[in-house]
Amino acid sequence: MHARSNLPTGTPVVGVLGAGQLARMMAESASALGVQFRVFAQSESDSAALVCADTTVGELTDAAAVFKFAQTVDVITLDHELVPAATLEFLTQSGIKVYPTAAAIKFAADKSAMREKLKMLGAPMPNWVTAQNLNQANQFAQEIGYPLIAKSPTGGYDGRGVWVIADIAELNTLTFPVLLEQKVKFERELAVLIVRSPHNQAVVYPVVETVQQDGICTQVLAPAPNLAESRAIEAQQLALQIAAELDVIGVLAVELFDTGSGPLLVNELAMRPHNSGHWTQDGASTSQFENHLRAVLDLPLGSPTMTAPVTVMGNILGGIHPDLHRGLLHCLARDSELKVHLYGKTVKPNRKVGHLNLTGSDLADLQNRISHAVDFLAGRIDE
Repeated sequence: MHARSNLPTGTPVVGVLGAGQLARMMAESASALGVQFRVFAQSESDSAALVCADTTVGELTDAAAVFKFAQTVDVITLDHELVPAATLEFLTQSGIKVYPTAAAIKFAADKSAMREKLKMLGAPMPNWVTAQNLNQANQFAQEIGYPLIAKSPTGGYDGRGVWVIADIAELNTLTFPVLLEQKVKFERELAVLIVRSPHNQAVVYPVVETVQQDGICTQVLAPAPNLAESRAIEAQQLALQIAAELDVIGVLAVELFDTGSGPLLVNELAMRPHNSGHWTQDGASTSQFENHLRAVLDLPLGSPTMTAPVTVMGNILGGIHPDLHRGLLHCLARDSELKVHLYGKTVKPNRKVGHLNLTGSDLADLQNRISHAVDFLAGRIDE
């Protein structure tokens, strides 16, 4: 029975497992659509819990508590891929509508399962193996050569659970099983965001370039500069194919290596609104967050068309100043066109605590302005 006694007739209710910044930004779009929004948080201080009046606090491993929460909504969606598979399976078997489905989300939550599935689909990837022991790992290293990339098959997030392995000594430090991949020589990293609904409508956003530093995305450039139209179409078609084959409902982000003259290689998949799509809040006709909600509610999807020739997104990473709002006095006075999105998080070094968007027509100018603002907020510059 849905708890909706105070809601207008016909108001849909969306529940989100996880209450990080993605759920927080979904809540903004839900409000505009007139959708009731509820989050299942681990703490009252979680990013979305701070702004969502209808918050349940509990553990995602507590299937009974999650089920009780799910009974009050029309559809469940996710803030991240780390929701326990057993919890999602229990909800599905209990008749709860969950998007993306448990069958699909496992290919984002388990990197080894993702690689196996993409291999079946014929998607281009780096050479890889799931090594069950040191012997298998050493054999792969001898075949491919060092350095290698090692990834924890499950649990990794935002660059965590990923290591560069330089030699046999470092290979010996790994815990098995582990996903090993060839360290690909690439020119840049790209990302494609698509949104797909239960009745097979799909929209695809322009291909973007993601600028990485120490495994963390610092900027997103939309559209990816100097990307041939044929190459962009290739990337978009690959993402659409993967979404259809995996039966993804909602947002799918496909992260790619651009090898220049070689093929585009699939690096990672994410099945929820993604950092590479935050630019859409201010640079697209319909944001990824609104389209994700439209998809899980099976509403017609909105246009992904850009509203300006170029948009640059810059992640605000925690630095030496705990008071971000004090820094905004300078940044907003200096640049009145900045669009600010803060997550309500306590500042910690290198923690994503917000992002900035700028739209316009001069890529270099937008990048410089974004870089100045994020550097000032982190305390790397003081004027």
